[in-house]
Amino acid sequence: MSKKKGGKRLTKKQLAEMLQTFFQEHPNETYSFKQIFRALKLDTHPAKMTAIDLMDEMTWDDYLTKTSDNSYRLNLKTQVQEGTFIRKANGKNSFQPDDGGKPIFVSERNSMFALNGDRVRVTMMARRTNHIKEAMVVEILSHKMDQAVGKLKVEKDYAFLVTEGNIFVHDILIPKKKLKGGKTGEKAVVKITQWPSKESKNIVGEVIDVLGKEGDNNVEMHAILAQYGLPYQYPKAVEEAAEKIEPGITEQEIRRREDFREVFTCTIDPKDAKDFDDALSIRPAGKGLWEVGVHIADVSHYVKEGSIIDKEAVKRATSVYLVDRTIPMLPERLCNFICSLRPDEEKLTYSVIVTLDEEANIKNGRIAHTVIRSDRRYAYEEVQDILMGKSENSDPTEYSENLKVLDRLAKKLRERRFKGGAVKFDREELHFDIDKDGKPIRAYFKKSTDATQLIEEFMLLANKFVAESVGKVKKGTKAKTLPYRIHDQPDPTKLETLRAFVVKFGYKMKTSGTKGAISKSLNSLMDGCQGKKEQKLIETVALRAMMKAKYSTHNIGHYGLAFDYYTHFTSPIRRYPDTMVHRLLTKYQSGGRSANQDKYEELCEHCSDMELVAQQAERDSIKYKMVEFMVDKVGETFDAHISGIQSYGIYCEIDENHCEGMVPMRDLDDDYYEFDEKNYCLVGRRHHHKYQLGDPIRIKVARANIEKRQLDFSLADD
Repeated sequence: MSKKKGGKRLTKKQLAEMLQTFFQEHPNETYSFKQIFRALKLDTHPAKMTAIDLMDEMTWDDYLTKTSDNSYRLNLKTQVQEGTFIRKANGKNSFQPDDGGKPIFVSERNSMFALNGDRVRVTMMARRTNHIKEAMVVEILSHKMDQAVGKLKVEKDYAFLVTEGNIFVHDILIPKKKLKGGKTGEKAVVKITQWPSKESKNIVGEVIDVLGKEGDNNVEMHAILAQYGLPYQYPKAVEEAAEKIEPGITEQEIRRREDFREVFTCTIDPKDAKDFDDALSIRPAGKGLWEVGVHIADVSHYVKEGSIIDKEAVKRATSVYLVDRTIPMLPERLCNFICSLRPDEEKLTYSVIVTLDEEANIKNGRIAHTVIRSDRRYAYEEVQDILMGKSENSDPTEYSENLKVLDRLAKKLRERRFKGGAVKFDREELHFDIDKDGKPIRAYFKKSTDATQLIEEFMLLANKFVAESVGKVKKGTKAKTLPYRIHDQPDPTKLETLRAFVVKFGYKMKTSGTKGAISKSLNSLMDGCQGKKEQKLIETVALRAMMKAKYSTHNIGHYGLAFDYYTHFTSPIRRYPDTMVHRLLTKYQSGGRSANQDKYEELCEHCSDMELVAQQAERDSIKYKMVEFMVDKVGETFDAHISGIQSYGIYCEIDENHCEGMVPMRDLDDDYYEFDEKNYCLVGRRHHHKYQLGDPIRIKVARANIEKRQLDFSLADD
C-alpha cells in the first residue's frame, strides 16, 4: 500500500478519509481512476485496489455516483443539503435538513464553528461500519444571531464576554476600546463583528449596551430579552409619533359607524391588565334571541400601514409577557390609552355582531366598524364570583344577568365545539405574585374557570366568523388573501408512540380513522387521566404529538379547534396578524381586490417565528423567577412528586408551590440506576427500587443557581 510520511503505510480508514476529503473539496467535478490516484499519490497496486473497493462501497452508500466504469463524482443530490445547525453543550451537535428529515449528527471538528440556529450547507460523510450517519458543514449560509448576552471579564490587555449555555464554542473577544465602560461581572449585550474562520477561531465583538450588575431584576429581564434579540426599550421616534396621534373621536367618524354606546358593554380581563383590546355587548333581539357583539380595538384606524409605528409593530410582531412586565408591540400611549377599551370612554372598535338563539346557534351576523362605551371593566375573579352567586358587588342587577346569559351561551358553544372534534387541552400555567422590586412572593397555577372560558368562546366565535366571511366562497371561486391561524393534524408516528405509551397505564386510544374520531379518542384519554398520578406525563406526551399552530395564507383548517376556517382578529393591540386581518377586511368590505398573497405569506412566517421567540423568552423569565423564589429556601425540605425522568436525573415538582427542580443521577448513590425510557422510570440494578413518574417524593432544596436558572434538589433524609 502507498506510504505516508515517516514511512508508515496507509490504513483503509486513512484512505477512506482521504477520498472523502478529496471529493468534498471538489463537489462539482468528475474524476477518473488515474486522476484520483495521481491526486492522492497512490503509487502501489494494493493502494489503488483498496481505493477502487472503497469508492464502490461509497457508491452503495449513495455517497458517490459512478459516472462510467472508471470515474466517480460526489452524489450532490443526496450528499449536499441545506438546513439548520443545532449546537449542544455536550458536543452532540446535529443538522436539521430543510425537508423535515431526521436530524443528522455533526461532530465538533466538522462543525466549522457554526452556532445554534445558523443556516448551513453540509455534505454527508461516507457511512463507516457500525457508525451513525454523519454530516460535515461546508458553508455557513447565514448566522441566526449577530448579538449575544453574557458577563464581562476584563483583563489587563483584553476583555471577553462569557455566555451561558451552548450558544458559542468560545468566549467572545472584545477589544478594550470597544467596552463602552463595561466592567468585570457586569452583564452586557455584544454585537459580533468577526466570525470564526480558518485563519482565526475567535469570535470578536463590541459592547453595544451595558445592562448592569448581575442579580438586579431589571438587568436580568433585559438580559433575557436581549438573548433572544427582543427589544427592551421603545425607540424614542416611535413614541414621539404616538404622542402626536389625536385621541378624540369626531362626530363625522361616529356617523360612519354603528353606534353601540347605549348597549350594555363590558371588558373582562386579568386583574393586572392595562390593554383592554376586546369587549362584549349583549341585548335581547326578539323571543329567545340575543344579539352579542364582540368589539375589538380598532388599531388600524390609528396605525397606518407603512408608518413608523407600523414598521416597529411589524418588527416586534407580538407583545412579550415576562413574569413582571409586558414588552408591548405598540407604544404605551396607544395600547394602554388611545386603543384600550377603558370604561366610560368612547372608543372606536371593529366588531363581529351575531344573533344567537338559546342553543347559541348563529341566526345571522355581520362585521362592522362601531363605536362603543364600556359600562364596566371586570377582572376574571369578579365575574367568576358573580357566576357562582358569591358576589356582593353594587352593579345593577341587569349587569349580572347579562353576564349569566353570556356564560350560558358560552357553555353551549363550548359543548358543541368538543362534540365537533375540538381537542381538550386545559394546561395549567405557573404564575407569580411579585412585590414592587419584582421579587416573587407567591407561586401558583392559574386554572381555567367559567369566566375565562366565557371570553375564550366568544373570541373563538368571532375569529371563526371572520375567517369564514373571507375564506368560505362558492365552488369555483377563489377566496381572497387572508392570514389564517392554521393547525395541522398530529404526526401519525408520534400518535402511535402515544398510543403504545398509554396502553401501559391501561388506556386505549385510536390512531387511525377520521379527524373527529382521533380527537374524540384524545379527549376521552385526557378525561380518563384527570387527577391520576400519570396525568401530567400523558398530557406532555400528547402535546408532543401535536403540531404547532402557525400563521399562513394557505388555509388547511385548525385541527385542535376542529374549525375549517380560523384566523386571529381579536387582539390587534398585542398581535400583528390581527392588525393585518383588520386592514384586509376593511379593504374587502369596501370592494377592494385580493391582496398580494406572497407579501402576506412572508409576514405570516415572520409572525409565526416571532411568536415562538416570545414564548421562549417568557419561559426563561418563569424559570428565572422560580429559582429566585426558591433562593431563600435552600436547605428546606418539601413534599413533591416526580414530574419527569431522564437518564441524568429525576425532575420533581414541589406540591406546595409547583416549582420544579432536578435530583441529579449522581445523588442517587444507594444503587446503580438504569433509565427505562419506554416506561419513564429509573430502576435500581441491585435492589430493584423504582422511581416512577408521578410518584410522591420528599426532597431538600440543594442549590438555587439564578445565573443558570437552575434548581437542584436532593433526596430528603426524613
